[in-house]
Amino acid sequence: MTVQDIRAFNRFYTNLIGALDYSRHLYAPYTLTESRVLYELAHSPRTDAADLRTALSLDSGYLSRILTKFEQDGLVERAPSAQDPRRRRITLTARGRETAALLAERSNEAVGSLLSAVPTADRPRLAEAMRTVREILSRGDDKEHKDVLLREPGPGDLGWIVQRNAALYAAEFGWNTDYEGLVARIVADFAEDHDPHLERVWIAELDGRPVGCVMCVRDEAPATARLRLLLVEPDARGLGIGDRLIGAVVDFARGVGYRDLVLWTNDVLAAARRLYQRHGFVLTAEKPHRSFGKDLVGQDWRLDLHTTHE
Repeated sequence: MTVQDIRAFNRFYTNLIGALDYSRHLYAPYTLTESRVLYELAHSPRTDAADLRTALSLDSGYLSRILTKFEQDGLVERAPSAQDPRRRRITLTARGRETAALLAERSNEAVGSLLSAVPTADRPRLAEAMRTVREILSRGDDKEHKDVLLREPGPGDLGWIVQRNAALYAAEFGWNTDYEGLVARIVADFAEDHDPHLERVWIAELDGRPVGCVMCVRDEAPATARLRLLLVEPDARGLGIGDRLIGAVVDFARGVGYRDLVLWTNDVLAAARRLYQRHGFVLTAEKPHRSFGKDLVGQDWRLDLHTTHE
């Protein structure tokens, strides 16, 4: 393969997706780069200017101008980071989320139209070819978190949460189908009736495939949210994904005005419990019980969201 081969492919693909044709209005009134910044802000729960600059390899001055434009348009808010006052935290406003969702919808429609011309039998081969390109061209990059994306669930992802929870807990702890039934009810309740302003699900995606999840839902107690169904696939552990998923829930719950964040777990889940403690959760009660075909010790944990955990 030569440089010219890659350049030829680039010309082919940018023309195919219409990246050079602004008459298609995919990103209007924003440029492709501005739309990508909005995408990152919509899918990264904790983002500051330095994160964006690194993730997108943007010049700091250029990024600053983009963020200033977004602020003037009412799409973002900027404030000192709670973790490091020297850094500026960037968050989308309600209008910003709506704009990001509109741009995502346009892109999805465009790609859907493109895929409609691809025979069903050829789609697995196309997906594998795209994964191969990404894998080969990503070699040598020492940013281990580079391809980890936290995103909202798409079609089929809620079913994936049920299936993977059932399979992993059966394999690792011997839990029976009672646990699968519990997860299915939790997920079904969310799918059928949830407030998108106060409840949310995150899917962790690595190299184009889901490798983790977590859920934030309203609790029965006033001003209280509940963290549920934290999961990270075995081959994706050690990359900080569980820490990021919990951080996403904490930031979201605090941002929408919950006072407390609670969760229920079992003492056998030692790795998860260490993560909860790292984020400031405090054990408030524990009780032996017989569930999922095993003798377990259930634990209740609580985080005061009015207290900043260092």
